[in-house]
Amino acid sequence: MASTSDYHLQPANWSIEPAPLVGYLSRKALPIKRNDAEPLTREDVQFDLLCHIFNDRQKVFTPQAPSEDSKVHFCDLYVNALYMSHKCSKVLKDKMVETPAFAVELAKISLLTNVGRINTTMAFFPEMKTALRTYHPVPSLQKTDGNAQDAPRIKNCLKAALLPSELKNMPPSTPEEILQKSRARQLPSTSVVNLIFVLANHAAPLASTHFDPPVNFLDLFLPINIASADRARAFLWLIFHYLEGPDQPNPYDDDYSRQNPGKVPWLHRLTEEEMAQENVDTPDEIEWGKAMSAQRNLFLQRLVHSIEKEKKVKAAVSASKLTEPTFGRSRPSRPQQEGIRDKPYIHYLPPDRAPQITHSVSEDYRVNYSSPRGPHRNMLQHAWQVVTSTDPLADSDEELQDEHVRLDYSRRVDVIARLRGRPPSPPPDLLPPASSTSSHPLPSNISDTREHRWRTVESWK
Repeated sequence: MASTSDYHLQPANWSIEPAPLVGYLSRKALPIKRNDAEPLTREDVQFDLLCHIFNDRQKVFTPQAPSEDSKVHFCDLYVNALYMSHKCSKVLKDKMVETPAFAVELAKISLLTNVGRINTTMAFFPEMKTALRTYHPVPSLQKTDGNAQDAPRIKNCLKAALLPSELKNMPPSTPEEILQKSRARQLPSTSVVNLIFVLANHAAPLASTHFDPPVNFLDLFLPINIASADRARAFLWLIFHYLEGPDQPNPYDDDYSRQNPGKVPWLHRLTEEEMAQENVDTPDEIEWGKAMSAQRNLFLQRLVHSIEKEKKVKAAVSASKLTEPTFGRSRPSRPQQEGIRDKPYIHYLPPDRAPQITHSVSEDYRVNYSSPRGPHRNMLQHAWQVVTSTDPLADSDEELQDEHVRLDYSRRVDVIARLRGRPPSPPPDLLPPASSTSSHPLPSNISDTREHRWRTVESWK
């Protein structure tokens, strides 16, 4: 065991600062930052630390999923928490059952996401198209053929990894609430995933409680000069301390933690030479990472080429439309609306003037003006005459003095009468019989037609 003088050693390249700054450096340097297609090395993910955590075989944790054993080790505890999450897809669950090694690899990546070491801008499959995330092969944690998902999906799965009792009520959100439940022997006190979220969010306040400055909970997952085995032991000590209760004998205690209640086991500092011996990438992992980076770059080149080709095709189509000759005056097309309008359009015809146009003109002037005085005009000539000689601001109902105008109205009414009732025009509306007690009876020379009433014009179906 190290001497007591070693307890005051500071990690290399760390400046000695007052206690209030604990946690600032960890939060700032916590997420892994790499360019797109750049592999994540063993040092980035702290592979040796993850191996020590998930290879521990001490069955000391209360199972949070149906199990035949009264106690389970951390690997089963964490993998089962992911498997029981209602955001874990059936395909992913089947793959975890078929390939247990894939389940452990996924759990290791999920633990890094759980503490914030892997943020939600990362993805782990090369065919990703979105520009919001970057692709990174992880050779040491992708040795099976399973899809490692991307960080946002993993984060959603983690957030849903709760105990059945926590699905209805809010899970504990502070270390004090978790300790209160564990002291009352309400086991499990919370899900292991939620506990890690809470410890990560309260890393700075808990630093002085469980660690010697300037180390805190998040520093356990950073590449610092502390042995991976010691950091793994401290992590498991914290998990047992909060899940099983601080009053229970902690199987991860050492002499230092027994002499200092509430403190994690002693964290042995490493020299630069000793740090270089941990988290060493194998040649196969290096070659696989380069191959996946090349595959990613080739995929991006093809994607950019297809996008540029599509843009050129659209530009050519637009240019051809501009160069096509147009005849007459073009009118911008109005987009067609599908379905039925929410509210029907209400069309109103004045009751006093409508019968004069529809009935009187069609009956009184059909014979008298079938051969008007002056040269005969067809409908096209009359339309041209109206456009060139009529004031558009004048009331159209007052422009019936011209015989040609009356004849044109008569012809239009005849055409409408012949088309009425034929498809696709709607059938004639049936009017209810006129009430004898109406306060405004119609004149005797005007028939009870629908032109003087409100009429609903339905949209086409």
